[in-house]
Amino acid sequence: MNEDVFNMEIRKFLKLVGVTSQREIEEAVRGAIRSGKLKGSETLQARVQLTLDGAGLSKTIEGKIALS
Repeated sequence: MNEDVFNMEIRKFLKLVGVTSQREIEEAVRGAIRSGKLKGSETLQARVQLTLDGAGLSKTIEGKIALS
């Protein structure tokens, strides 16, 4: 395994995950506020499931996102 290539590939994947996740969260929260489902002052529980096929990785990552 080439450690440099591996490291760069992980970084590219994590950048994609970060940018995509942020966009999706922002759109979902703004839509929920527009529809009245959220007020905009909540703290939301967030959860991501990370899996890596072939390596046996399955990890749930949890956190909170405060809206104000």
